[in-house]
Amino acid sequence: MRFFLYILFFSAFVSAKAQLLDSLTLDTLTPYTSLAEALKDPDKVIKLQLRKQKFKSFPKEIYQFKNLQYLDLGKNNIKLIPDSIGVLKNLQHLDISKNVIEQISGEIGKLTNLYYLNLNNNEFSALPPQMGNLVNLRTLDLWSNNLDDFPEALKGMKSLKVLDLRVILIPDDKQKFISSLFPNTTIYFSPSCNCKW
Repeated sequence: MRFFLYILFFSAFVSAKAQLLDSLTLDTLTPYTSLAEALKDPDKVIKLQLRKQKFKSFPKEIYQFKNLQYLDLGKNNIKLIPDSIGVLKNLQHLDISKNVIEQISGEIGKLTNLYYLNLNNNEFSALPPQMGNLVNLRTLDLWSNNLDDFPEALKGMKSLKVLDLRVILIPDDKQKFISSLFPNTTIYFSPSCNCKW
């Protein structure tokens, strides 16, 4: 009886754990576009696209989707990426662009499976140094934010291929510093400014 219970528990654990999909499969997978529909069977939700839904905060219901690998919350009114973001361990693609984000929790650094992160068109001025833990991140889009600091710890993002820092006022010395952190990354800057960071 004890052996049978062990097998039952192990099977449930294995089936509950998501197998990470490759980026092409993930991109072509049909997304859930309604939170209500997705909540009918949370374990089946791998890709969730909730653009233009007028969310003012990060929806708590999302934490029920333990197998979530792709999340798009673009074009909402979210102000904060909360500490609880760290529980979404299977996320590979995260888009929270075109919101009003003023603060990013350092817990985002726990999303070590992320390969794509889009935070463009928001209002934050600082990046948490814990983002340097995103060792699998290949694309980071920060276009048009109010950045005035770039922590050296971000050089931990060793897989980064593309970094977009356009429409951000960055003085020449800081552009050179950022470039030195990512010698193998294509970095897009706007022309440097006569300003101080």
